[in-house]
Amino acid sequence: MSWTVRATVHQAPTPSELQTLHDVFITIDEAGLISSIEPHANVGDEADVTLGPDQRLLPGLVDTHIHAPQWPQLGTGLDLPLEEWLFVHTFPLEARFADLDFARDVWDDMVPALLRHGTTTAVYYGSAHLEATTALAEACIRYGQRAFVGRTAMDHPAGTPEWYRDVDAAAAVRDSRQSIEEIRALDSDLVQPIVTPRFIPACSDEALAGLGQLAAETDTLVQTHCSENDWEHGHVLERHGISDAASLDRFGLLRRGTVLAHGGLLGDDDLPLLAERGAGVAHCPLSNAYFGDAVFPARRAMTAGVHVGLGTDIAGGASPSVMFNAAHAVTSSRMLEDGVDPARPRSERGRADQRIDIVTAFHLATVGGAQLLGLPVGLLAVGRPFDAIAVATDGPGVHGARRWPEVDGPADDGVGDARIFEKIVRSTDASRIKRTWVQGTCVQDSSHD
Repeated sequence: MSWTVRATVHQAPTPSELQTLHDVFITIDEAGLISSIEPHANVGDEADVTLGPDQRLLPGLVDTHIHAPQWPQLGTGLDLPLEEWLFVHTFPLEARFADLDFARDVWDDMVPALLRHGTTTAVYYGSAHLEATTALAEACIRYGQRAFVGRTAMDHPAGTPEWYRDVDAAAAVRDSRQSIEEIRALDSDLVQPIVTPRFIPACSDEALAGLGQLAAETDTLVQTHCSENDWEHGHVLERHGISDAASLDRFGLLRRGTVLAHGGLLGDDDLPLLAERGAGVAHCPLSNAYFGDAVFPARRAMTAGVHVGLGTDIAGGASPSVMFNAAHAVTSSRMLEDGVDPARPRSERGRADQRIDIVTAFHLATVGGAQLLGLPVGLLAVGRPFDAIAVATDGPGVHGARRWPEVDGPADDGVGDARIFEKIVRSTDASRIKRTWVQGTCVQDSSHD
């Protein structure tokens, strides 16, 4: 049965375009697709859902990089370098997901929480455990979140602890294949598997080659880490004598839709290779500040034709909010352009033409991530799925940056639209997101809180 919503929409169809649709009447068909968008004045009917002047409708957010089993450690233990953090904090936690009851408790807390933050599409690393990974896919289906879910493959004896790894390369590939089969057997339009070698330091060459073949045989997307920081980047150069991206390409893992997390140390030769393969980067600006050793040059990558989305990198990033990371992406780009070392002359302190603005950042959080994954989401347009969030700009329970008509101007002109939109992206947290829809279904509703 079709239904309708009346709202003012903000979205970013391109990196440089803020589009505002004032007081439109959107019809969603029984399949959850948008069948029409018209000015309300042309329709005149009452909508099933009406967002008043204190709310805006935005496309749902796409998080291209989440470590699901790290949810319980979110916001903690970020004082160590990555190579120590993994062994001290993360691997011991992920090993606990052999306990299926524990895994299900975590998934039942995490997935609804991310929907409250407006994450309508998530790209998840599961643990190395088959049952827990399948349970994660089941949780996404149960709560109505669009997702890619991957069993994390990791077999290298030097890059993983003895008590948390695949026994050998054959097991890494075999269990990854079984995970793909189990997730596809769930027969969900929303949830798909994804081949997931953790990263090169955690995988043997045999496992990497086998996982590349598996992705090709099963026509499955790939996710892994790439040139994340000096330690990981240097490991690959020493082990293979080529860059991380080039090495992944040799193993058949650099494919259309491959999601490469971080990429702060991608070189000038790497970006054209990513663009040629149709791969892209999950830009995790907050996590990069802790573990990345560099700022990812989002503007340079986009100019080179590389797909770029945003990721929270739970729990390397301390916030589960894609919107918060969009705002931080702007900040980190300014730091890259302006430089951070006051001992250097201004002319030598930064890198020219690297900044992005809030519209570009929101584009990455929606359309950018969707394009990387090959999904028709991230934009509210006829024929696309209705994945959307209703964001409060004023009213009970809304704190922080509100709309001030005396300062921000009319809400229905270009200047007012831009100011309201910027405040939304910079200040929205879960308390402001009043409803979340995925494929036309309301999956969280706190509008009466």
